[in-house]
Amino acid sequence: MKIALPDLAAMDRFGRAIADALRPEDVVALEGGLGAGKTTLARAIIAGLGHEGEVPSPSFAIVEVYDPPPLGQSAVRLPLVHADFYRLAHPSEADEIGLDDYRQGAALIAEWPDHAGGFTHEPGCLSITLEVAEEGRIAIVEGGADWRDRLAF
Repeated sequence: MKIALPDLAAMDRFGRAIADALRPEDVVALEGGLGAGKTTLARAIIAGLGHEGEVPSPSFAIVEVYDPPPLGQSAVRLPLVHADFYRLAHPSEADEIGLDDYRQGAALIAEWPDHAGGFTHEPGCLSITLEVAEEGRIAIVEGGADWRDRLAF
């Protein structure tokens, strides 16, 4: 499915729609070139989960964790891991940083998922490729088996 995202408001609405459907153990795999809007969409999803305030890009930290109250101050409705795997040289490095530990009971937003070995084999993976268009972006969306009944974008 292709979704036109002509401006930031459309990107925000799309991110909030994903947030509404997101469940623990899901993966939102964000692909696209540099500047395609992966982090912008991730921020919209995180805001849609209830986080208020700044959402730092995990480019250097690789992993940012958001927990619902009372554990965290971010007020998200479910545990969330936002990871940017761009700097990983090999998928085995995802194991070295303890990705599986972070993911237990949490949803994952993965930027550059191929650098971590990919997640499309998981039934809870929503794969989104963002492409720059003349006006805004185009999202190419493909959901795993667990997303089939939830894709109403």
